[in-house]
Amino acid sequence: MADGDGGHAPLAYLGVERSLTCRRWVGPSVETERAAEAIAQQTGLPRPLAQVLARSGVPPHEAESYLSPRLRDLLPDPRRLKDMEKAAARFLSAVRRNERIAVFADYDVDGGASAALLIDWLRQMGRAATLYVPDRIDEGYGPNAPAMRDLAARHDLIVCVDCGTLSHDAIAAARGAEVIVLDHHLGGETLPPAHAVVNPNRQDEDGDLGQLCAAGVVFLFLVETRRQMRAAELGEGPDLMAMLDLVALATVADVAPLTGVNRALVRQGLEVMRRRARPGLAALADVARMDTAPNTYHLGFLLGPRVNAGGRIGKADLGARLLSTTSTAEAAALAQRLNQLNEERRAIEDAVRAAALEQAESRGLDAPLVWAAGEGWHPGVVGIVASRLKEATNRPAVVIGLDGDEGKGSGRSIAGVDLGASVQRLAAEGLLLKGGGHRMAAGLTVARDRLEAAMTRLAELLARQGAGRAGPADLRLDGLMMPRAATHELIADLDRAGPFGQGAPSPRFALPSLVVRHARQVGDSHLKLTLADDSGAALDAIAFRAFDSDLGPALANHGGARFHVAGRLEINHFRGQQRVQLRLEDAARA
Repeated sequence: MADGDGGHAPLAYLGVERSLTCRRWVGPSVETERAAEAIAQQTGLPRPLAQVLARSGVPPHEAESYLSPRLRDLLPDPRRLKDMEKAAARFLSAVRRNERIAVFADYDVDGGASAALLIDWLRQMGRAATLYVPDRIDEGYGPNAPAMRDLAARHDLIVCVDCGTLSHDAIAAARGAEVIVLDHHLGGETLPPAHAVVNPNRQDEDGDLGQLCAAGVVFLFLVETRRQMRAAELGEGPDLMAMLDLVALATVADVAPLTGVNRALVRQGLEVMRRRARPGLAALADVARMDTAPNTYHLGFLLGPRVNAGGRIGKADLGARLLSTTSTAEAAALAQRLNQLNEERRAIEDAVRAAALEQAESRGLDAPLVWAAGEGWHPGVVGIVASRLKEATNRPAVVIGLDGDEGKGSGRSIAGVDLGASVQRLAAEGLLLKGGGHRMAAGLTVARDRLEAAMTRLAELLARQGAGRAGPADLRLDGLMMPRAATHELIADLDRAGPFGQGAPSPRFALPSLVVRHARQVGDSHLKLTLADDSGAALDAIAFRAFDSDLGPALANHGGARFHVAGRLEINHFRGQQRVQLRLEDAARA
């Protein structure tokens, strides 16, 4: 085998071809190692940080600017997006003339945050807006003709956020009102009859801004609105930087890549969130028991799922109302309700996940597409279950809930496989009643009698993109580290290369040939342990769900054996103390 290009797989890192979690370890390429060495030598930055910068393609002379990104340097000109100028002009005209404005939003975090951005901005301008979020079960995704017809009868302008790009008939039904679409989902060959459709994923866009979520598009829209206000000598308008907490939440929760401008938006948004100035997010952080400064994990796994819970199994507008309220009392009540709904969602999800996994296993987990469909599976959890199947199999996954003659489903994809485009093609071919999305996620509605044919065809389309060729995901590592190097200072340095998430994974290092000093089981499946090297330097570690695989038993019953271990460094906050620990993800006998 040879490293680098040429079609050969790189050598297994530390010789680990099959770890205790059945993964192959893959380290940085020779080119990345050389680039890291150059960065470390020319900048004086710690080698582990240099490894992360090299992985991200940052040359030595750009290291400092990358570690201190400024939004003003990275924010694109909003007018790069088609229809942006006319959309902002129409919106500003409606504000100046005190027209009646409605915001039609999707029911997920991105839709709720996008709606909250507009409602917050309008409120600060002394204007109100009607919020409309469709019911996931009764109305489905996106604008529908009855709702748009009703809103048009009572409003002059309807702004659709995180939806609308494929809603030709529904937007045509909005007679008497003008419609602006601010979206990021894949566009079709034609655009709906709206006054403006601002979407980086329109077919006639170059795709350079295609990584933006809807809230990112709305933020650029407000930047353009502010520019037009200045030109008209109408003042500055609301402080847009103070709204970046909403953009950060949506970007992470919608699994947008944390690269380029998204990285700067999330980084600045996390700083805004630390101030706890938005009542809804402060209340939600409290019910989620967040006791440290917010980070991308909190946004993706604590706050995001709770905001989503209303749209999944409760009242669809709860999330948007929470994010836009100025009342601490209302925020506390809404946060408690969403927290309760999230608990109910987990119970529903567990049942559907077990049934879906059993069905998918019986069908086979090595095909280009892993899918399952079940009677009465709640539409609000099929997307989450699809994510779980994708993570377990390293395959695109679709999960569908059947009800009557139809099934409503959701899919999640893997890197390098565009699921949204394939689903959209399926709809164009007539195998789906409705379908769309983006590269990593898609939604669909299928007739029961076309289910098998649709999934067979979708598997064919995904196989052409390479789905099904890979085995269980390789464990990618950024380099070697010894316990003595794992310090508070290093973690602070590594954080400068963040925030980390989709498209920018947290740094993961291998620590070679360690012994287990202490190990004890925590809860049903976790393992707490202390590791040490030959010099006596020790490092605390925690392995979550370790006993769900061979990892936990092997480390707990180590018998004095040595292990290579792999994981991510973090600060453990416990009883007022802060200690460095390794979040251990994998191990192999040395």
